[in-house]
Amino acid sequence: MAPPPDAPSSTLRPLATLSPPSNSRAWQSAPHPSLPLVATACSDKTVRVYSLTSFTLVHSISGGHKRSIRSVSWKPGLKGQSVLATGSFDASAGIWRRHEGGEQEHDFTGAGRDEEDDEEAEDEDYQFSCILDGHESEIKSLQWSPSGQYLATCSRDKSVWIWEELEDDNFETVAVLQEHDGDVKCVAWHPEEDLLASASYDDTVRLYREDQDDWVQVGVIEGHGETVWWVEFEGSGMAQKDFRSRRDGLTEEQSQHVELLERSGPRLATCSDDKTVRLWRRTPKERSEQDSRSTGIPSVLRSFSIDEEWLEDAILPQQHERTVYSVSWSRKTGMIVSTGSDGRIIVYKERWRDPASNSVKTSVQNSEAMEGVGNSEAKAHTPSLTEWVVVAELFSAHDVFEVNHVCWAPRKDKGRRDDDEEVIVSTGDDGVVRVWVLD
Repeated sequence: MAPPPDAPSSTLRPLATLSPPSNSRAWQSAPHPSLPLVATACSDKTVRVYSLTSFTLVHSISGGHKRSIRSVSWKPGLKGQSVLATGSFDASAGIWRRHEGGEQEHDFTGAGRDEEDDEEAEDEDYQFSCILDGHESEIKSLQWSPSGQYLATCSRDKSVWIWEELEDDNFETVAVLQEHDGDVKCVAWHPEEDLLASASYDDTVRLYREDQDDWVQVGVIEGHGETVWWVEFEGSGMAQKDFRSRRDGLTEEQSQHVELLERSGPRLATCSDDKTVRLWRRTPKERSEQDSRSTGIPSVLRSFSIDEEWLEDAILPQQHERTVYSVSWSRKTGMIVSTGSDGRIIVYKERWRDPASNSVKTSVQNSEAMEGVGNSEAKAHTPSLTEWVVVAELFSAHDVFEVNHVCWAPRKDKGRRDDDEEVIVSTGDDGVVRVWVLD
């Protein structure tokens, strides 16, 4: 008997469990931007750096924090060294540095080391460079901007801080943003702009950018009914790339939809205590304003407001039974993976709706005409031309334990099928980090 039309079309297969696991809760894992490594933040005040080649521990970073390490982020764009930022329940952020001899010289397997190598290995370990103080309560999340110029941190003290690295180990606080009314759970940077998003216990997502040497709030997203735990931007150009690869045979409305995505830029994914994963799309600026910025010719229609409006683009199929803690957007395929307190891992993929579907009754022109109205009105009047479907679902990914975080990472072991293959990395309350393959 054939499976029902909406049944998951793929399966998540266990590839490896990173060894040895932590003896305490593990909060988050972050893949290195260029090396086959993943760093995991643990409750035992350590960061464990594992190899994605051998799935074994290659470094254990400790000594910089007095309480649990809640979040980790690798600084992008560096050659010859790795820089890791850590956020802790002790209200501080730490900066760690390690000289890298290149992938060929780095022992990612952990094999071949004996006691005589211990002293030399210690010299090659991550060195604690500096500490960033200022938050009044535990840091829940931090992330480097894509350029590596800024580091954003957020805290239970309801604030978001932006730090600028002037030179090695010399950081300046450039903004303290206090727009939220509750614990700030997560921060994320836009992949193409210095635009920062934050998610909070106050059920909102807020967006900030620099305006005349001062960082200000430029947008508020109010759609979730409860705490927003995670926020993450789509990869640069992913939606357009995916749909343009199938450009032949698109209808006029679908082609206009691709153009709209190009003007809107990367979308935003959020997840919440309300058990939903939602996507948000920025309302594009007027073409005349965009043209005047590119040509330098003023436009009478140009608005000087820096405020932005983000509309609800989609609510993904609701598969989670409890809080959704984490969501990750693949930079290669555009697929999304989510996880949460129910221990499930869900993978979603976007596709065109059936043109014959009764739910698609309005054109992209009507969608653009409705961009100036509120979220609820827009949602009621502008059905999307695309839909998200579940392609894989895994139950009890970490046995009876909650899964705190999930992310995509490049597959680097010998069994990879091609250079573009990805794995899913899950991090749980059991202190275990597991690696999954989507078949």
